[in-house]
Amino acid sequence: MSGQAALQNDSIDDLVAVARVARTRGTRGEVVADVLTDFPERFAGLQRLIAVAPGGERRVLVIESHWFHQGRLVLKFAGYDRIESAQQLVGCTLAVLETECVPLGEGEFYEWQLQDCRVETVTGEALGRVRAVWQTGGTPNLIVESERETGRDYLIPLAEEICVEIDVERKLIRVDAPEGLLEL
Repeated sequence: MSGQAALQNDSIDDLVAVARVARTRGTRGEVVADVLTDFPERFAGLQRLIAVAPGGERRVLVIESHWFHQGRLVLKFAGYDRIESAQQLVGCTLAVLETECVPLGEGEFYEWQLQDCRVETVTGEALGRVRAVWQTGGTPNLIVESERETGRDYLIPLAEEICVEIDVERKLIRVDAPEGLLEL
């Protein structure tokens, strides 16, 4: 990749994906990206993004301009002034540092914050770890990879009445499961 210097893996916090480069646009080095964030307005305040290539290489990109066109994000980065240089960005995930995420309100969490959290009952019984959050159109569900000998996963609704404590700093979720939920 051309452009800004590559980041050292040990000098960077965790990254959060906000877009993925789909293709080039025009001949002046612009790219079209699919938006991966629930906060597309966040691009107005960004001065840089971190491109993560499919092979894992990371590179800081300085944003010269951006705009939305037909539901997609068009970006122009400093140092990418020709279609040939912009082509190197196709397939890259564009990310921000975790510390640059849009702040959420009390009791709100990003899905990535819940992943790999330990899940236990209010009585301290270990259930497993969150593998993913499943969006169903209604109440999201935690897919919890079981630590029990059954080897099966749990599907736990991400509802305040059930997930009574969520501590993302300690990576812990305590659940007060209604009778029968853990047997399903």
